[in-house]
Amino acid sequence: MTTNNTENSTEAPIRVRIAPSPTGDPHVGTAYIGLLNYIYARQRGGKFVLRIEDTDRARFVSTSEQMIFDTLRWLGLGWDEGPDVGGPYGPYRQSERTEIYRDHAEILLTNGSAYRCFCTAEELDAARKQQIAAKLPPRYPGTCRHLTREQIEANLASNKPYVIRMAVPTEGSTTFRDELRGDITFEHSNVDDQVLMKSDGFPTYHLANVVDDRLMHITDVIRAEEWISSTPKHVLLYKAFGWPLPRFWHMPLLRNIDKSKISKRKNPVSLIYYRESGFLPEALINFLGLMGGGVPADLNGGTEKFTLAEMVEHFVFTNIRLGGPVFDLTKLRWLNGEYLRAITPEDFYTALRSTVLSDGYLRGIAALIQTRVETLGQFGDLTGFFFRDDVMPSQEVFLPKKRALEETLAFTAEQLTVLEATDWTHEALEPALKKLGEEKSWSVKENFMLLRAIITGSTMSPPLLESLVVFGKARSLDRVRRFLDVQKKLANTKK
Repeated sequence: MTTNNTENSTEAPIRVRIAPSPTGDPHVGTAYIGLLNYIYARQRGGKFVLRIEDTDRARFVSTSEQMIFDTLRWLGLGWDEGPDVGGPYGPYRQSERTEIYRDHAEILLTNGSAYRCFCTAEELDAARKQQIAAKLPPRYPGTCRHLTREQIEANLASNKPYVIRMAVPTEGSTTFRDELRGDITFEHSNVDDQVLMKSDGFPTYHLANVVDDRLMHITDVIRAEEWISSTPKHVLLYKAFGWPLPRFWHMPLLRNIDKSKISKRKNPVSLIYYRESGFLPEALINFLGLMGGGVPADLNGGTEKFTLAEMVEHFVFTNIRLGGPVFDLTKLRWLNGEYLRAITPEDFYTALRSTVLSDGYLRGIAALIQTRVETLGQFGDLTGFFFRDDVMPSQEVFLPKKRALEETLAFTAEQLTVLEATDWTHEALEPALKKLGEEKSWSVKENFMLLRAIITGSTMSPPLLESLVVFGKARSLDRVRRFLDVQKKLANTKK
């Protein structure tokens, strides 16, 4: 069996969407894909939809949704429909659409496109280990696929937990068209019976994504290329419901300079970091527009500077290069500098006052040092690290007396993991860091002095945890990551 793409009519009103998950700081990749969707909609007189995919309750962060709203608006990427503005096809939060997904899962059960799976986590783990031992790709073995009606009813009667899985055809293939790549074919033997509804009653990405895109009349799915392998599952779901397919556009992933997928370990990926570090939104959106090659190289004389409005006017989607665009932070800093030098002194001052010299930031710093100075002139002596990007302590400053470099860097990596997972308040940070120290047999003094050195570059500073809160989570984590990266490179050089 081969399934071919059936595109929506070109006469249909264009509708596109982005669907970020509120699981932490908004990602620069969200802005990149959001920009492409925004341009596509505006070029074609269509609608740009923001949908919040918040069904991953284990990773849900309550403050993340508002941060997504704020940073996208900061970049100028306003949406036509969404959780905060409404629209004809709401609600636009997946957590508010659970009954819709359950109803559609029942349709799939009824028509044989899905089935209930009662396998326990232990049974699935055992099957996975057997497959790995046999050098087979780990996938669901189909244990519950052919249960009899009597077996299913008995399991339901005993309240045995279950998930709903997709019944992927055992033979044939699925072919779909990618607008940048042409036809792509996946053999069904390589497509797993994907979970569609979890035992907690929440859908997985795959079911919710397809149902929402159809019910919200999305005509073009513009997303990152990492979703290509999931697309045959989505195509099969469209077919199971008897729905026409949207057009699929899978955009090349942002890459680090070494061509690896962009990650927080090698580049700041939080939009909060860029906003708080004093990058202008015009510069960042310009930089993201350079990714992929959709903007003509000779636009504005090849200066590489252009506005969002100019992108909408000149961007050519079919010119996008499939090689991963390089997210070069050095180039972004250069471009941001070009924008800073082009604005008026008054606008420059305004930009400073809205970021690194904002009233809230300065008040937070002032409260930390008031009891530690004898003159106001000493303000800069104690607070320089709040305004610098290049803090990097020497070994004499950060290395505890009785610790080796290797174990210190290993502990720093543990600190980073804890900090990433902790709410950014004094009340949360202190016990989390102390617990780590106890588990790894690091004293409170060693633990906190190391982190103080990394953040401030010194052994002397205002109170550490309070300083972390004022400095902000995104910038603090970036400083720790850069410290680890630099120190590991230095250590390898000396070997």
